[in-house]
Amino acid sequence: MSGSSLGRMFRVHTWGESHGGAVGCVVDGCPPGLDLDLDAVQAALDRRRPGQSRLVSQRKETDAVTLLSGVDPEGRTLGTPLSFVVPNRDARPGAYADLADVYRPSHADWTYEAKYGLRAASGGGRASARETVGRVAAGAVAEQVLAQRGVEIVAWVEEIGGIVAAPVDEAAVTRADVDAHPTRCPDPVAAAAMEEAIVAARADGDSLGGVVRCVARGVPAGWGEPVFHKLEAALGAAVLSIPACKAFEVGSGFAGARLRGSEHNDPFVPGPDGPRTSSNRSGGIQGGISNGMPLRLRAGFKPTATLLRPQESVNRSGEPVTLSPKGRHDPCVLPRAVPIVEAMVALVLVDHALLQAGRESFAATR
Repeated sequence: MSGSSLGRMFRVHTWGESHGGAVGCVVDGCPPGLDLDLDAVQAALDRRRPGQSRLVSQRKETDAVTLLSGVDPEGRTLGTPLSFVVPNRDARPGAYADLADVYRPSHADWTYEAKYGLRAASGGGRASARETVGRVAAGAVAEQVLAQRGVEIVAWVEEIGGIVAAPVDEAAVTRADVDAHPTRCPDPVAAAAMEEAIVAARADGDSLGGVVRCVARGVPAGWGEPVFHKLEAALGAAVLSIPACKAFEVGSGFAGARLRGSEHNDPFVPGPDGPRTSSNRSGGIQGGISNGMPLRLRAGFKPTATLLRPQESVNRSGEPVTLSPKGRHDPCVLPRAVPIVEAMVALVLVDHALLQAGRESFAATR
C-alpha cells in the first residue's frame, strides 16, 4: 500500500527522506550463494552521487554504503534479506524552513500534502531523487545476478536541451565510454555542446531536460509475463517511477507509429540459439516476452523543477506568493539519471529472470 516496494521474486523496498538521517533499501529474494561484490555496489552509488562535477548538485555526499544483513562471513548471500544503509552526511533541513507553507511549482509538495495531510518539506522527502540511492544499491545486486546469466545493461545520455548525440553502436558501447565525459554522453562532440548548455542554463538560474537511452544485451528469449505483466509494461512502470521521468518507449516507440507494417515488422532469420530478427524495431520484446534480441528503450526526463529565479505560486492559505529558491540542485538530471535507469532495468529483468527460472524448474520436475 505504501508504494515503496517493487518486484515479486526479487523484492526491493526503499526507505528514507532527502534530509533525514539516512536512506537505503531492503532486498528480499536475492538467490543464495552469490559472491556479493560490495565494491561494485559502492561503484554504482558513486556514479549516482551528487558533487561529481560542476554539472550536477553540489551537495557533498560520499554515499558510503553499509550492508547490515544477508551474507555469511565469506560474503555469500544467504537468501535472506539484504539491508543497505547510506547516511545523509550533508543534509540541511533548515534550508527549507521558508518553504514549509509554500507549494513549489512542478514539485510534489501539494500532491503529497493532498494525499497524506502533511509532507516532508525538506527537499521533497520521499519525492526527492535522494530516494534513488536505495534503488541503485539494489540494482547493483540485481546486475550481479544477471551477469551470471550473461546479461549486460548500458545506458547513456542521448539528448539534452535539444542537443542530440550521434547514433551509438549499441552492440559495443560500454560504461567506460559513457563515463568518459561528465554528461555521460558517449558522443564527444554532442557531449561538449551539452556541457556548455548545462553551464549556461545554471548561470541563468534555469534547467534542462533530455533523453536517456538504454540497451540490455544477452537477455534470452522467454522473459516476461503475458497480458498484464508484459516485460515492456514492467519496464515502463519501473523507469517512469524515477523522479523527473515523464516519457518511456521501447524499440521504435512513437517513431514506429509513423511507419507502415511492411516497414516496421522484424523478419525472423536463423540464429545459433533459435530464431533471431534481422532488425529490432520491436526492441527485443514481442507479445510482452523477450525474443532474444537486445532490449532497447528510451526515457525522457523533464527539466529540473527547482529554478534559481523568481517563480509564482501559492501558499497553504491560498495566497499568491513569489518564490526565489536557493540551494544545491541539479541544473540537469540526465548525467545522474543514467545509473538509475540501469538500476531500474536490472531490477525488472532479474525479477522476470527468477520468475522464468521458477517456471522452468517446476516444468523439469513433471
